[in-house]
Amino acid sequence: MEYFDELSRFLEQSQTDSLKTAHFADHFNGLKVKLSFGKGNPARVTWIAFLAEGQTITNGIYPFYLYFKKQNLLMLSYGLSETIPPNTNWKLANPVRIIDYFKGHHLGKPARYGASLVYKVYDPAKMESAEIEEDLAEIIGIYKQTVGARAVLPKKKPNPKIEFDYKAFQKSIAGCNLHINPNFTLRFITSLLAKPFVILTGLSGSGKTKLAQAFSKWICESEDQICLVAVGADWTNREPLLGYPNALDEGKYVKPDSGVLDLILLADKNPAKPYFLILDEMNLSHVERYFADFLSAMESDGDIRLHPEYTQKHDNIPSKIRLPKNLFIIGTVNIDETTYMFSPKVLDRANVIEFRVIREEMAHFLSLDCTLNLDSVSAAGCLMATSFVELALNKQIETKDKGLVNHALLDFFGQLQTAGAEFGYRSAAEILRFAAIGNHMEPAWKVNEIVDAAIVQKLLPKVHGSRRRLEPVLKTLAALCAADIGEIEDFLNSKKGLAELGIIHYPVTLEKLKRMYKSLIDNGFTSFAEA
Repeated sequence: MEYFDELSRFLEQSQTDSLKTAHFADHFNGLKVKLSFGKGNPARVTWIAFLAEGQTITNGIYPFYLYFKKQNLLMLSYGLSETIPPNTNWKLANPVRIIDYFKGHHLGKPARYGASLVYKVYDPAKMESAEIEEDLAEIIGIYKQTVGARAVLPKKKPNPKIEFDYKAFQKSIAGCNLHINPNFTLRFITSLLAKPFVILTGLSGSGKTKLAQAFSKWICESEDQICLVAVGADWTNREPLLGYPNALDEGKYVKPDSGVLDLILLADKNPAKPYFLILDEMNLSHVERYFADFLSAMESDGDIRLHPEYTQKHDNIPSKIRLPKNLFIIGTVNIDETTYMFSPKVLDRANVIEFRVIREEMAHFLSLDCTLNLDSVSAAGCLMATSFVELALNKQIETKDKGLVNHALLDFFGQLQTAGAEFGYRSAAEILRFAAIGNHMEPAWKVNEIVDAAIVQKLLPKVHGSRRRLEPVLKTLAALCAADIGEIEDFLNSKKGLAELGIIHYPVTLEKLKRMYKSLIDNGFTSFAEA
């Protein structure tokens, strides 16, 4: 086993503010490995410790890599615990303490760990693989003889698996004061499982980002599985998400500060765990410019090329990647004068769920403690994570009442075709998939309710245009939503309420069509997005 590449990644991350450690190996050469980049804030000295059985960071001895940031100095040392004096001591002829080494080389005072003992000192820019491997093997050999170490094998972690239940998430968020309609939660999670790309749109401050954060925190066991990125208004290419090869230094790849590339690589290594990329205010820049590679890879299942294959891979970045099946992408969208509209290419690849706040929900919110504590739901549903990923990958789930779903789709297809917004095979297949997942997750969810959600999420987002073109189309679409089509025009013109229409097949779709119709009459133009 070799450790040079792992040490190189450790030094690279030490130059950033990232404190994550889950993507590093936790065992090496029969010893347990512990790393630290700081707790809460980046540390002045980052470290890697190799621990035999019975030895701990707070009470014991251990080989110890220390990186002193201020001095840009990497040291391999005979580590000694600071908290409790160790019972076992290193058997060395002429030990040199780190504090004495610093003093003798005019390096000032070490920020920490001055009592540990020097074995070897390196310039990080001049490290050589053979030297690193030889020195580490030698100090580990000395260590094992000193403590009489037996191999510490990675323990097989119990992998309890609990069947995924969306209701458990609903209970958890209610406890942290995030109040979201259960039916909305069901739509959101079903959409994620049906297609791992969901766009949340609607009123600013209505809880879009909080829902995405809450679910990802709840289902994931570690913060390493979540990457929240604020999209910049100046994003004109994919570099903020995927980085770029350094043209001035061959073989070097500049990873993005956003952490997105690290998330993708980590998700690829752990296919049984869910990973979440949350793009906040996704339309603050042109989505097609910075997200084109992702959109293409979603459908083609093809590669995203990062750099030419012949480039030397000093940075352990592959020449190409694929979007892992366990990566779930959630975008949030606000509609105002500072944002851009989505193209059909984007909308066709996602479920678009609109957030709205009604009077009753606002009254309920104001009557409660408004303090939100998302940390209280962290990892609460992590035992369901494996089941969640398996459900997302399961293509064998069948749609109940498929004939009813097909009939509804054909009715809407004909009318949307009139508006030039008809859907293709992909959308039809994804709606059937949505219905199948919905049936599986909540058997009590009625077919017409599932179709209602699918229509408003997959079909209506692409409807936009002028009054002359859309007025008759919106009326006909609305007529498909209720049994009594004679009252539809009065409803669209706000002369009658929903309760006066009798039997309603698709209430959510009908309400949305009414708002789009009002915008059409008032402005001469309408679209799915509402400011």
